[in-house]
Amino acid sequence: MAPTSETLTPERILEATEEVLRRHGPAKATVVDVARALGVSHGSVYRHFRTKAALREAVTKRWLDRATATLTVIAEEDRDAESRLRDWLAALFAAKRSKAGDDPELFATYQVLTGDHGDAVAVHIDELTGQLARIIESGVDSGTFTTTDPATAARAVFHATGRFHDPGYARAWEKPGVMDDFTAVVDLVVRGLRAD
Repeated sequence: MAPTSETLTPERILEATEEVLRRHGPAKATVVDVARALGVSHGSVYRHFRTKAALREAVTKRWLDRATATLTVIAEEDRDAESRLRDWLAALFAAKRSKAGDDPELFATYQVLTGDHGDAVAVHIDELTGQLARIIESGVDSGTFTTTDPATAARAVFHATGRFHDPGYARAWEKPGVMDDFTAVVDLVVRGLRAD
């Protein structure tokens, strides 16, 4: 039996949207396709997401947020800042590599969508750099790191490691030696943050 609009939730719509995007790509996927996949009218979808753009932004945010949960746990752990920073950067790289390697069609689709929805990306980056700032600040408080401004240092760390999380570099993530390169960059970043 086809689902009814009463059982329709934003989460179900986002799941169906992701499948439709995987199948058709961002240029051809429509709200009608999403509604058809759910067995409802497109009006039912619009009751939850007022526009196609709002639906695409929500599905983009959902995709970006998937990595954030694991990173939040690492950022909030009660252990030394240096190991948390290393683990956080490694988890971010692993999450991005997994997204690119496990489902390349959907990854390519989201590259298009994130370009179209810069606000969702900006919020995501602010959240990530905020987590980095908290880690760095805890390192400053413990005397492990030295910096006058953890927020500025966090943005610098984020940009310095961009090759390992910016989707524009995805093709390089499977090349031989990438983990050695990652480790070298993280070592350099940590040395730069350490207190004298």
